[in-house]
Amino acid sequence: MFNENIYISRRKILSNQINEGMILLPGNMPVPMNYPSNTLRFRQDSNFLYYCGLDYPNLTTVIDATNGETTLFGDDLEVDDIVWEGERVTVKKMAESAGIDHVEKNSLLPKFLSNTSKVHTLPAYRADQKSFLRSILDSQNFSSSKELIVNVIKQRSIKSKEEIYEIERALEVTAEMHKIAMKHTRDGVKEQVIVGKMEGYALERGHGMAYPAIFTIHGEILHNNAYGNKMKSGQLALNDSGSESPLHYASDITRTFPVSGSFSDTQKQVYSLVFEMQEVALAYCKPGISYKEAHLASAKKAVDGLVNMGLMRGSSDDAVSEGAHALFFPHGLGHMLGLDVHDMEGLGEDLVGYDDDSNRSNQFGLAYLRLSKDLEPGFVLTVEPGIYFIPHLIEKWKNDKKHSSFINYDALSQFKNFGGIRIEDNILITDDGYRMLGPDIPKTVDDIELLMRS
Repeated sequence: MFNENIYISRRKILSNQINEGMILLPGNMPVPMNYPSNTLRFRQDSNFLYYCGLDYPNLTTVIDATNGETTLFGDDLEVDDIVWEGERVTVKKMAESAGIDHVEKNSLLPKFLSNTSKVHTLPAYRADQKSFLRSILDSQNFSSSKELIVNVIKQRSIKSKEEIYEIERALEVTAEMHKIAMKHTRDGVKEQVIVGKMEGYALERGHGMAYPAIFTIHGEILHNNAYGNKMKSGQLALNDSGSESPLHYASDITRTFPVSGSFSDTQKQVYSLVFEMQEVALAYCKPGISYKEAHLASAKKAVDGLVNMGLMRGSSDDAVSEGAHALFFPHGLGHMLGLDVHDMEGLGEDLVGYDDDSNRSNQFGLAYLRLSKDLEPGFVLTVEPGIYFIPHLIEKWKNDKKHSSFINYDALSQFKNFGGIRIEDNILITDDGYRMLGPDIPKTVDDIELLMRS
């Protein structure tokens, strides 16, 4: 946990922004894996962590918006629980560590809330959360509070120095995970072996995984979580993985490298283009610039490079305006990062990444841009351009003659089994630009090949 004063200050800021009523912040409950007593690894709700820092199940916090006083609801373990789980700190001690004013038993929560005319809740993203809220609010039609959502997003979007420290703490482990992957990837090794080594390294250091690792020779599948392939020389391995710090702050890094340890000329050409796409995007990462501008600039660089390779033709401005580039770059440039790897996405992606001056596009590719609004000092985000050759998508667009004035479909036949390349780093927006977070992780062609040969 952070110092108790951090949580006190966060709750005070939040309560000052809410006009009246009670702010209800439920923590998470254990989730059965396949029967009740065999549960998935517990992960606390991120909003509960942000305002309380208490990493225990079956807790709920209520903040009185009128005076800022906070009450923690929870039950101490009974002897039967202790037999199976061991002792834990009392709920009273939990409250003291988070600077919480009052403690009550869980059974008293419905009555406590019945004394107020307005209860503010955040969107429930799990079935057990929804069921819990219905049971204590005595309503099948409760709805989350837009006022609360907007203010939580505003507060959580700006990262404190303590939060930056935690993200960089996660990145230190993530950097070594990626180096391990490069050093152990070779012909004949299964993907699952590399994933096991990375996850084991994180667990040995008291870190979890911020999300299921994406490690695959099929980099054209954007979120591929299958690890059964045996890698072969000539293929590319895409590693999108990140550890989560002990306080649950995420990291999110992608590197792509050759299984053999040496890029082919064609692989090097595409890789260099993605590298340039990221460099172009980073130049736009400064306060007052919309992240959509960075995305579009990166997309235009992609088109310029693909034109030089004979895979596209025409003006990059026109191609990007029409969405032709999305055949090769079908996702957004990046997203916010913090306690969630897609930070605060559970509160509503449009509310996190867009504002009144930035509406989400319905164009394929651009529609997947998670962050569009103007950047501000204190934002932490990912910058992750990519080039992909997706056989099913290519075949569909070719049959539909989609954007045929921009795309050379005949030339794409030789890239059927190429896969995909993505490069991703995590940055902090500063007062005058950005700062790359975490230690260096080999990223240039020369540095990757040097590490893989060592």
